[in-house]
Amino acid sequence: MLAGSGLRNAAVIGLGTMGPGIAATLARAGMTVSAFDADPDKRVKAGPAFAAAATVLSALAVPDQSAVAIRVVESLAVCVAGAELVIETVPEDLDLKIRVFRDIEAQVADGCILASDTSGIPITRIQAGTRSPNRVIGMHWSNPPHIIPMIEVIAGEKTDPEVARVLVEVIRRCGHLPITIAKDVPGFVENRVLYAVMRECLELVEQGVIEPQDLDACVSWGIGYKLAVVGPMALLDMAGLDVYAAVAGYLKERTSQHKLGVKTGSGIYEYTPEKIAELQSQRARKLVAVRKALQA
Repeated sequence: MLAGSGLRNAAVIGLGTMGPGIAATLARAGMTVSAFDADPDKRVKAGPAFAAAATVLSALAVPDQSAVAIRVVESLAVCVAGAELVIETVPEDLDLKIRVFRDIEAQVADGCILASDTSGIPITRIQAGTRSPNRVIGMHWSNPPHIIPMIEVIAGEKTDPEVARVLVEVIRRCGHLPITIAKDVPGFVENRVLYAVMRECLELVEQGVIEPQDLDACVSWGIGYKLAVVGPMALLDMAGLDVYAAVAGYLKERTSQHKLGVKTGSGIYEYTPEKIAELQSQRARKLVAVRKALQA
């Protein structure tokens, strides 16, 4: 199997919401990319979508290493011929995904990595319907995929660790941030956190606690504003675990040990005075940058 830096040929199956941005990102990183969708209309619309994604990538100052244009083809067989990485981004239907992977398996070399952009179907369930589950892996991009830099990497029960290692290299080569998910659970991590927030938001609106537009502003300028630069675990430490002591027994255990976060030098993470000063300075700079971006 090639190293991620040596991977040259990629195929994207599915040109709906995610496919064009994924293809544009791979091409920008210097890969030769072929793309296919069973819907002729989506194939026609793919060209303008590629161009729009490329324009955004240029605005983000992402280096352009593309050598050839993305090739949109009219059959799955032509699309995956010679591919070293195939990314499936068809609708969220387990049976459909398994059918697509079985078709791909019959037409690619043994070393080809088969990645699914599923938003939440466990990779192990997809693997169960394939002939070579060891090379099947989750590669969950966020929408829009050419802008949001984080990609979840999810190994199923039978995924070869080498497949995961190479995929991490590919993601870094694209200028994105690979996040390895330790357990193959439905929804993975990003969507589980997102939908937990969404459920509470809907409940508050339905109970008449707040109007929808006010809730959006509250989350965007409150929680979202902070979480854009400080993750939940770090935020707990910065606010103080004693503040959240009633939330869970895990926090109570730490607060009983007087591990309250930044204020005591230890919480979920450990802190030196220099680290605390650095974190506070970084947070201030990033919050200012986010505020300017939100106000633009």
